[in-house]
Amino acid sequence: MDKEIDKEQMNLIDDLVSHFVAKKNLFFIILDILNSYVDNSAELKELIHSKKSRVKDADHLKDKLIRKAFEAIEEKKPFDYTRENLFLKINDLAGFRILHLHTTQFERINNELKNIFSEQQWQIIEGPNARTWDDESRDYFESIGVETSKNRNMYTSVHYIIQPNNTSNVTCELQVRTLMEEVWGEVDHKINYPHKSESHSCREQIKTLARVTSSCSRLVDSIFSTHDYELNRDNRERGEKIEPKHKR
Repeated sequence: MDKEIDKEQMNLIDDLVSHFVAKKNLFFIILDILNSYVDNSAELKELIHSKKSRVKDADHLKDKLIRKAFEAIEEKKPFDYTRENLFLKINDLAGFRILHLHTTQFERINNELKNIFSEQQWQIIEGPNARTWDDESRDYFESIGVETSKNRNMYTSVHYIIQPNNTSNVTCELQVRTLMEEVWGEVDHKINYPHKSESHSCREQIKTLARVTSSCSRLVDSIFSTHDYELNRDNRERGEKIEPKHKR
């Protein structure tokens, strides 16, 4: 790195982190509210496997702001983070994650989340956006009208940025992914966050794990698709008709 962050900028970063720590309770509150919405949705109870939430660690925020400062130096742009805009510009200070079993559940999960946010007057600032490296996964999300973006790191997850109301400056990152995608994400996070591993072997193994977990997701999708088909067939033979739960 040709240039270093000067003392004034480091003082600003320290002040921003202190501001976040002082307001941390706001992020716990937003997560508690979101958790309550999910728990009280009969539709989501049927669809999701589990959920996770966290408020960003202060040290991780400082590390992220330092990276942003270096990026600003490299790109010859201002480092324009302030106390007033910090919670709007850094959207993952509160993180909520919904985990489900198979890909085709996402359409119903997405519809129910949108219903909840509309009823509770929450704003969807960004998303849903499916970040994926896999062409088949991308085709599925695009077929149901979800925006996609390529991810070279072999990461797969659907992201939303949400906000409790239009007067709040607190945002939350919501992710929806399958359990198999969660396996890869957790391993990659441990090895490559906040800084990429220097081990070539580990990086290659994580790429392999992405392919394996993607194959596992397809297998789980196939199991549920077969289950629905055979259930429908058995009911047709009895003269009954049911709608598939796992329609793709």
